[in-house]
Amino acid sequence: MKIPRILLAAGSSGSGKTLITCGLLQALMERGVKTASFKCGPDYIDPMFHSRVIGTKSRNLDTFFTEPEVTRYLLARTAKDCEIAVMEGVMGFYDGVAGTTTRASAYDLAKVTDTPVILIVNSRGMSVSLAAYVRGFMEYRKDSHIRGVIFNQMSPMLYPRMKKLLEEELGVEVLGYVPKVEDCVIESRHLGLVLPDEIPELKERLHKLAGVLEKTLDIDRILKLAQKAPEISDTKPEAVSDFRLPEPVRIGVAEDEAFCFFYEDNFELLKEMGAELIPFSPLKDGNFPDELDGLLLYGGYPELNGKKLEQNIPMRNRIREELKAGMPCMAECGGFMYLHEELEGMDGRFYQTVGVIPGRAYRTPKLSRFGYVTLTQKKSVFGREDFGEIPAHEFHYFDSESCGDDFHAAKPESQRGWECIHGSDSMMAGFPHLYYYGNPEVPRAFLEKCLAYKKQRSSLRQEDQEE
Repeated sequence: MKIPRILLAAGSSGSGKTLITCGLLQALMERGVKTASFKCGPDYIDPMFHSRVIGTKSRNLDTFFTEPEVTRYLLARTAKDCEIAVMEGVMGFYDGVAGTTTRASAYDLAKVTDTPVILIVNSRGMSVSLAAYVRGFMEYRKDSHIRGVIFNQMSPMLYPRMKKLLEEELGVEVLGYVPKVEDCVIESRHLGLVLPDEIPELKERLHKLAGVLEKTLDIDRILKLAQKAPEISDTKPEAVSDFRLPEPVRIGVAEDEAFCFFYEDNFELLKEMGAELIPFSPLKDGNFPDELDGLLLYGGYPELNGKKLEQNIPMRNRIREELKAGMPCMAECGGFMYLHEELEGMDGRFYQTVGVIPGRAYRTPKLSRFGYVTLTQKKSVFGREDFGEIPAHEFHYFDSESCGDDFHAAKPESQRGWECIHGSDSMMAGFPHLYYYGNPEVPRAFLEKCLAYKKQRSSLRQEDQEE
C-alpha cells in the first residue's frame, strides 16, 4: 500500500517537536489534506490533542508494544484513506528503552516503518555548528532515514545562509525554519488536560501558528518528501488475533474528565472481538448503565476530580455492588486508584471512592514508577494462567497502600522489578497501562469472562422467572 508519510524528530525533548507537529497538522488540515497523525511511544495526551483540537485521525505507534509487522499493519490500517501520515517522535531521536538502547525510539519507528525523517533542530545560539550537529545525527546510524531538516528558533536573516550550507555540505533537504512565536505557544498544561472550554482558544492559536508555518516552511516540499516513502504492507499479521465472541457483550467504559487516557486501538480491538462499548461518566451520570457484562476503568485525572467523584454516591455504590457480584473489570492507573477506599486529591484531601481495593491511593513527590515494563502473571486471572509476557507502561505521581502482587513487573535492560496488580477470576486492576495489541490474549480472556458473566446473569434471571 502506498502511504505518503514523514516522521518529525529532534535531538532532545524541548526542541519544538510538539509545537511544530501541531502547527504542521493544522496547516495541512486547513489546506484540505486528509491527514492521519501518530505519536511515537506510550502517550495519551498528544493523540487526544490532535483529534479533539486539530481534528486529525490520531493513534499511537510503539515498537516496544508491537512487533515490526504489527506496527506496520496498524500504521497502514489507520492511514489507508488519508493523503499523508505525520508521525511525531519521542525524546531524542535515538533515545530508547532503558536510556541505553535505540529500541522503541523514534529512530526505531522510522526504521521499522521505512519512513523519511525530518530532524527538527533548535538552532538558538548556533550557525555553522548546525552542520556538525546534523551530520552527527545522520551518520550515527547508516540507516538514520533523516532526509530533511527544519530549523527552530531561527531568524529569517540567518536562514538562507544555513539552508545553503547544509544542503551543499550534507546533501539533506532544508525544509524551512520556525521563528520565535510567543503568541502561538501551547503551554504544557494544555497538553496535560484539554478541557472543552479551552478548545476555541487553542484552535485560534493553532490557526495563527499554521499561518506562520505556511510562510516559513516549504510545505509543498514536505509533501513531496512524504511521497517518496516506499510502499508498506497492510496485510494482517498472524500475531493480530482473529478471535471473535460467538455473541456480543456490553462493556461499560468510564469516559469523562477524570477518566480520559485511552488507546483508540484498544477500543478497535475490543470491537473486533465482539464488544459493544457503552461510555458513561462516574463524574456526572446519576445512573450506572443497565445490562453491562463488564467494566473498563482507564487512567486519567481522578485526583483533580476527587470531590465530584466522592459526591456521586449512587455511582460509587453501584460499581462496588456490581464488582462484588462478579462483574468482570479491568482497571489501570487512575481507574485503579478510583477503586480504592480513599483517594488523595491534588488539594491534599482524601476522598471516599469505590472501596473494592483496600486502603488508600496517595500522592508522592516524584514519579513513583516510570517507563516500560514486562508483566508476568503469578496466578490465574480471568481463568487463564498462560498469558505469557505482557508489555506495559507505568507513569504516575501516585502510589497505593495496596498495589497488588499477582503480577511481576520487570524493567527491560535492568535488574529492577516489583510486584503489582490485583488479579482474580473477575478482575485485573493495577497501575500498569496495557496496549492490547501487545498481547491480545489479555483482552480476549477478559471478554470471554464477560460473556460467561452475561450467560450466568441470564440463567439466574430465567430461574427467577420460572419460580
